Amino acid sequence: MISYQGRSRVTVNYLKTLYFDYPEWTICNVSLMPATWLKYRERLEEIVLAHPRIFPGYVKGSRNFDDVGTLPLYQPGFHTDCWGVVWQNIERGLDSISVNHPLEDWAALDSFVPPDPMKDGAWGPQPDWADVQRGMQEAVRKGGLAWGGGLPHGFMYMNLYYLRGFDNLMLDLATDDPRVYRLIAMIESYNAAVVAKYVELGAEIMGFGDDLGNQKALPMSPAMWRKFIKPSYSRILAPCRARDIPVTLHTDGHILEIIPDLIDVGVRLLNPQIRANGLEGLQRMARGKLALHQDLDRQLFPFATPSELEEHIGTVYEGLYLPEGGLTLNAECEPDVPLENIDAICTILERICKLPEPEVLLA
Repeated sequence: MISYQGRSRVTVNYLKTLYFDYPEWTICNVSLMPATWLKYRERLEEIVLAHPRIFPGYVKGSRNFDDVGTLPLYQPGFHTDCWGVVWQNIERGLDSISVNHPLEDWAALDSFVPPDPMKDGAWGPQPDWADVQRGMQEAVRKGGLAWGGGLPHGFMYMNLYYLRGFDNLMLDLATDDPRVYRLIAMIESYNAAVVAKYVELGAEIMGFGDDLGNQKALPMSPAMWRKFIKPSYSRILAPCRARDIPVTLHTDGHILEIIPDLIDVGVRLLNPQIRANGLEGLQRMARGKLALHQDLDRQLFPFATPSELEEHIGTVYEGLYLPEGGLTLNAECEPDVPLENIDAICTILERICKLPEPEVLLA
């Protein structure tokens, strides 16, 4: 368990949420996609400035509305990652999709050279490891947490179909093709090396993302997931379990049946989607069993009235809240969400989550 000693009030509140130790307030955040900033610009900034509890420390004029970050996936065009997967972006500020799969033909497997986990990051060289360690140490010195991870979204399961193509991968798993085990081992080896490095450098908490579900079901049976995917997760996260390092996992889609397995491999905080899993399903499988960074219904946000938003957010909160903790809320707003709804979401979250004054959040 991470010690509270020397941590800021905000960090302690987060840890108390993670450990079901009666946090002071319910953590929440409103995520504004780069494309949302591109569309609304100064008008969105006015909303951000009007909600300092949601966006503590934001300074007027500090945002370059045209900046979509350094990640190539948010830039138009074609981009190739360190595995040789080609991605296409057709809308600046939103994500790309994989369109060319270097192992679509198994004939390429024997000559395929995977990236070097110590040198090759997803979109360029790995960061200087000494700088990474200094950054983690500085975060702790300032009362925060030494966060680690270092793996791209889709680090394990998704990378299998980035390399093979989705249909091919499903057939590989269904027919128990022996070559898929070689591919799994290749990806797992890269991931495990990166995780072990972050642990070696002193990471206190680790964060990952891998969309394991489809809209209404897993892409494979739970038994098949346990056969092909869970063992890799378990081995990759073994250093975290050995040192009691909390693991956070973002995963879109329906994942109810494998939540016990995710807990088993070491996930302490899960970021699931509400629509794909349902409130009752999450109450049954997750509430009180691990912490939730609960994704609110972004498919509702573009069309709802403020009263419908209040009903939705209030229902999710009441359905998953426990006084001892284990709940944070996340509202991701794409450019199809009207400004008035973004403003309403912020107002509702401030009230429901009982957020403290901005100076507390900045302390």
